[in-house]
Amino acid sequence: MSKKLIRLCIILGSAVAAFGMLPQHEAFAQEKESRIDSLTLNLWPQGVPDGQGDTDLDTPTLTAYLPEKSAPSQTGVVVFPGGGYAQLAMDHEGRQVAEWLNSLGIAAFVVKYRLGPRYNHPSQLQDAQRAMQLVRANAGQWNVSTDHIGVLGFSAGGHLASTAGTHFEGDYGSTGAAGDSLESFDPRPDFMVLIYPVITMKPDYTHRGSRNHLLGENPDEELVQYLSNETRVTENTPPTFLVHGSNDTAVPVQNSLQFYEALLTHDVPAELHLFEDGPHGFGLAPEDRELSQWPDLCERWMKSRGLLSGKEEG
Repeated sequence: MSKKLIRLCIILGSAVAAFGMLPQHEAFAQEKESRIDSLTLNLWPQGVPDGQGDTDLDTPTLTAYLPEKSAPSQTGVVVFPGGGYAQLAMDHEGRQVAEWLNSLGIAAFVVKYRLGPRYNHPSQLQDAQRAMQLVRANAGQWNVSTDHIGVLGFSAGGHLASTAGTHFEGDYGSTGAAGDSLESFDPRPDFMVLIYPVITMKPDYTHRGSRNHLLGENPDEELVQYLSNETRVTENTPPTFLVHGSNDTAVPVQNSLQFYEALLTHDVPAELHLFEDGPHGFGLAPEDRELSQWPDLCERWMKSRGLLSGKEEG
């Protein structure tokens, strides 16, 4: 395999107040009326694997946000909001992100996945793979190319996105969980966008809350290793775009650094952007001049990979 160009861009950010605990990034999620139409689908209409009830917490969903037909890119992105595997920032790491993707002509699909401590692994990966299969199964209807479907995740949602991108050949996941026609569709994402992601479950750099809610209080060491996604990168891992803040006190920047190094080692195309002052949970950061550069940088990366070929130039 020929050597791929891998770019590392370090961006010095302006001063922003640092976050303490991970759930504080929910403060950015200020509800407002959506400017785009959406359609919400039950991921498991025939019954959730190992379901523990029939409440909203037990019902994973996928909400489709489709762009105007005048500017289709035929690219789809499955979005996983963060929240430490205990809650979901469905607005500022979900709906707002879908609106941004739609502005690029990209179809967006926001996943409400199962959470701990009620559900542990592999429930979350089952939901993620099921979402990928659902999008692929409906690609024609949603004007998406089956080989242009990626994942985008924030924080713990970044861990779930990177798990989908590194465990598609594993024994866990949705394979056989439903036994329906969706099982024949490939759950592997074609690319990954990971924003201040949790990557490792190892105690040195993990986010403790995410680990506890995903794996339980005293997980088996083999499972910790298995879901430390920096150890799961291979030549088949999808191309990846990473963003992290160097001063992130909730999810240390080493999560992205270790994953980037693993991508580099295995010749996987990757791009990493580090902000000097990027406290955890900034989302699209529309009010910060420095941090708000990352969506434009991501757009350029996607364009360089042919994912925005349908978007009008200008």
